[in-house]
Amino acid sequence: MNEIAAGIFHWTAFHEGIRHEVSSYYIEPVATVLDPMAPAEGLDWFTGRNVDRVVLTNRHHYRHADRFVARFEVPVLVDEVGLDDVEDRPGTTGFGWDEEVAPGVVAHAIDPIWPDEGALHIALGKGWLAIADGAMHYGEDIGFVPDEHLGDDPDRAKELLRAGYGRLLDLDFDGILFAHGAPITEGGKAALRAFVDGS
Repeated sequence: MNEIAAGIFHWTAFHEGIRHEVSSYYIEPVATVLDPMAPAEGLDWFTGRNVDRVVLTNRHHYRHADRFVARFEVPVLVDEVGLDDVEDRPGTTGFGWDEEVAPGVVAHAIDPIWPDEGALHIALGKGWLAIADGAMHYGEDIGFVPDEHLGDDPDRAKELLRAGYGRLLDLDFDGILFAHGAPITEGGKAALRAFVDGS
């Protein structure tokens, strides 16, 4: 468990389904867990801390949310478009795009071609953007998922994703929290702009 900024915690865990390390976050000032895997420290790490909700950046990131539901009796918030795929799982309830899903946390859609691909704008400190599956950060730069996950026309998909993230550049943020890859704790807007520009 790594506190990457005041009250913002990041951890990684191995996801058996995709056979890769993925990232989860706890935003302590708003008592919110994002895209949760159980941390190595176990859920006991949260003892004495408030957990009011789990928020998924998209429907694929339910992960270990059921463990948080069982332990803390909290809802799992997922965008309404993707709710049908997870509504049989414990705790799930829907939210709409442009809705505040936690205090100071607003959900934004990326592009209609991926109707439940979203990002969360978190108005804490210099601001944060939490990104679902449209982009990853496993190396030095922000990148796309492999082409086989981008549909029949990966080049067109990349164009639309870049445009979608470009629309988020008007928001105030300096950090980015990736569901797949390491967070960027400063200079995130500049890095996302470079990604959008294809540079």
